[in-house]
Amino acid sequence: MEKAVYAFQIEGSPVTCEVFGHGHINHTLRIRTDTGAVYILQKINQYVFKDPVRLMENVGSVTAYLRERVSDPRSSLHFMPTKDGKFYYLDENGEYWRMYDFVRGFCLDAPESDEDFYQSALAFGRFQELLADYPADTLYEIIPEFHNTTHRYQLLRETLAADPVHRAAGVQREIEFVLSREQEGGTLQRMREAGELPLRVTHNDTKLNNVLLDKETRKSLCVLDLDTVMPGLSLYDFGDSIRFGAATAGEDEKDLSKMGLDLHLFRIYTKGYMEACPSLTQREIEMMPMGAKILTLELAVRFLTDYLDGDRYFKTSYPEHNLDRARTQMKLVADMEDKWADMNRIVAEVSQQTR
Repeated sequence: MEKAVYAFQIEGSPVTCEVFGHGHINHTLRIRTDTGAVYILQKINQYVFKDPVRLMENVGSVTAYLRERVSDPRSSLHFMPTKDGKFYYLDENGEYWRMYDFVRGFCLDAPESDEDFYQSALAFGRFQELLADYPADTLYEIIPEFHNTTHRYQLLRETLAADPVHRAAGVQREIEFVLSREQEGGTLQRMREAGELPLRVTHNDTKLNNVLLDKETRKSLCVLDLDTVMPGLSLYDFGDSIRFGAATAGEDEKDLSKMGLDLHLFRIYTKGYMEACPSLTQREIEMMPMGAKILTLELAVRFLTDYLDGDRYFKTSYPEHNLDRARTQMKLVADMEDKWADMNRIVAEVSQQTR
């Protein structure tokens, strides 16, 4: 760790080091120097991220691009280069480290007001807008086929055919639900392949706790956790934000009567996202409800696949945990279908107001 600290181009000499944050992936430390500078030092989890070099090439190039286009240095993470100019340090044990400036602010796991959710929409919309001209096709796919819903269905069918832990017979209704929507589920992938939607830089983890808020104004400062930055569609990020943030219950909720889409929150996020990202094409705007539905359906497929495969991917707390998760996402999809006309009306109204 000490060698890692001194490998980077920092101001002054380190005087304190403490464990920082509550992340579950990377080992994170906060470093203070005798000049008053504060940095975040992280050891990259190679079990989760198999290619740290490409990951940091993505992160380093995107953040450098962002910093040239913002007036407030707090509006983008600033990764420190090593003394040989790289954005990562490889130690003698084969561990990869990175360092970036510490930005003062706070994060929320759930919005405490409508304004909090609106600020998250502004943050992710700005992120999209600032990178609108970035050559997304030059980025590496850190997780190949991540939002290729067609591929997710293929994996489901392969798991169904093998039925490795003999669970398929007990979940026929759930299997029928997702398979009956397979054709629609591939809509975004077909549009991406046909070039009907622009390829963009996508964040791929657009939860509220990845938005840094100013402690005094409570306005959004920047987007955090760029490990899954990849080429993709704006509808991936928008759809996942709605799936997670505008749902009326959590992913683990067993009482399905509590799960649905909050149209008020859907409007709030849609408004913020459109305001912050005027470069969205008309086709992207028209497909926003479909983005929300397909990203929700995709996660239902992933949870169900993992349940049928013996819970090998997602961490579970009890035998039917992944099945409960799949059911909440299916219920959310069904509620979106019931509110489909309202979702499209809201998108059209917000588009007229913001464009």
